Amino acid sequence: MKNVFTSMLGALIALVVFSVGCVLLFIGFLAAMAAMGGAEKAHPAFERGSYLVFNLSTNISDAPPPVDLHMLGGRQDSVQLRTVTRALRAAARDERIAGVFITGDLEPDAFGSGYATLKEVRGAIEAFKASGKPVVAYLTQATTKSYYVASAATDLALDPYGLIFMPGLASEPAFFAGAFEKYGINVQVTRVGKYKSAVEPFTRREMSPENREEVQKLLGDIWSGLLADIGASRNLTPEKLQATVDTEGLIRASAAKEQGLIDRIAYRDEVYDGLKAKTGRTGSKEPFKQVTLADYADVAKDVLDRLPADGDAPKSGGRGGRLAIVYAEGEIVDGEGDDDQVGGTRFSRELRKLRHDENVKAVVLRVNSPGGSASASEVIQREIRLLKKVKPVVVSMGTYAASGGYWIAAYGDKIFAEPTTITGSIGVFGIQFDVKKLANDFGITFDSVKTGKFADALTISRPKTPEELAVLQRMIDWIYGEFIAKVAEGRNLTPARVEEIAQGRVWSGSDAKEIGLVDELGGLDAAIAYAAEKAGLGGNYRLVEIPRQKELLEVIQEYLEGVAPRYASSQTLVGKIAARIEAELKLLRAFNDPQGIYARLPYRLDVR
Repeated sequence: MKNVFTSMLGALIALVVFSVGCVLLFIGFLAAMAAMGGAEKAHPAFERGSYLVFNLSTNISDAPPPVDLHMLGGRQDSVQLRTVTRALRAAARDERIAGVFITGDLEPDAFGSGYATLKEVRGAIEAFKASGKPVVAYLTQATTKSYYVASAATDLALDPYGLIFMPGLASEPAFFAGAFEKYGINVQVTRVGKYKSAVEPFTRREMSPENREEVQKLLGDIWSGLLADIGASRNLTPEKLQATVDTEGLIRASAAKEQGLIDRIAYRDEVYDGLKAKTGRTGSKEPFKQVTLADYADVAKDVLDRLPADGDAPKSGGRGGRLAIVYAEGEIVDGEGDDDQVGGTRFSRELRKLRHDENVKAVVLRVNSPGGSASASEVIQREIRLLKKVKPVVVSMGTYAASGGYWIAAYGDKIFAEPTTITGSIGVFGIQFDVKKLANDFGITFDSVKTGKFADALTISRPKTPEELAVLQRMIDWIYGEFIAKVAEGRNLTPARVEEIAQGRVWSGSDAKEIGLVDELGGLDAAIAYAAEKAGLGGNYRLVEIPRQKELLEVIQEYLEGVAPRYASSQTLVGKIAARIEAELKLLRAFNDPQGIYARLPYRLDVR
């Protein structure tokens, strides 16, 4: 028996030693990869006369990706907007860069790659062209978003068997009322604002007339902006573009060339041969001289630092103080929230740190959020109001800055938005579920004992009584009144005027400027420049970003704890369906306001 025990103990020790050895070996491997990536990062190798390769096959987010996979030599599934614009700005002034080559097709995810973000990317491409350097683009199967970016090129080619999928914009919400009715789930709603349609998927089988009206107007505004930008680059009128879209739907290469949407039809090898000729490698077996945007981005900051200031690019080593960019990207939820959410507790804590940090002279709040929890939005806004008392707070709106996203933006010293930003949606709703019928169908019943009339008012075991609904409606009305008053104070408008433009209605950035919800049309760079000027920093400051990208050891720790983020998603049909369902369920899980009151956009307002 003793020998058996000794053998088992020895085997256990060996197993532990082996496991620890594997972990250490894995950590060592990651560290070695990081060191290799760091060496490449510090000294990216590319020749004079190279083209900067901008592969669109990624997701462009406002905030930096949680982890820089590029540092480990891996493929980064997401790239930050500022990484793209900074690289293009540096490349325009870098004598080693001869031009830009754009290829691939965007892979939007979550709140990334929206039209407001892409307008900033497109603006950076236009600025690069203004330097006199060429922009070559090659497309195969291009979506509207990819074509919108690539249409700014000086030489745009499409594969002979390729197409441009640009049939117009659409928003297609899912409705669950029929399913809830079938399975015995009851929904009761309290809300303010005739356009506050976020609850409709739970209570209707189709869009209400008011919701259809506001979404139609919003899509029309965004679409008009896209046609105007594309038309200006392609020397086409919006009317001509609209006629092509309505005639073709799926625009094949021949039609695209005939209608002026592209410059030429070419195979990939022909485009590559042309780039070889441009970079002095005609007939060579080597590829054309090139550097990827990911590699070049690592030195773009150094390139800009060596050059005279260009008006919107600070010196990274400036000693005039720090300017912080804080990214509010994702659903606003109560508590800490996940990496892709704006947790009220976590976000307000970061703002509080910035308020007390004397080295931070100004803050730019970049909002890309459809809203969410009303209480979490107020927790964040409270910190913004306190922050504003001691230093400038400038707001830059991304693709979404609506409802709770507008709530946290309303007190900015100045609000910037793109024409295609989705904003407004000043309204509030509450939603209550009960599963009494569903439970009864399975033979499950409920009973209760209570010490007050409303002690079990928030139960899901039965419908709410008229008195309980009245209590909830009073709370909704009060929150809505607070929302109106805060917007009126923050925007220097009368409550009556805010009431007129509120009602939960969604506005485009261009309309928002007209009605006073936005101060100026412009992107993140414009907001940064204004904040620096207001703080008296000029170009002598250093930018810091919150949330920051995680360090390697943090990534390893998360991996070992089994909580590392997932970066890959299936592109199969089944995967896409599963992803859509998961997205809907995730939004349901985001309804975590302790009072059950929300300031959020119409449910799943996806613009495609």
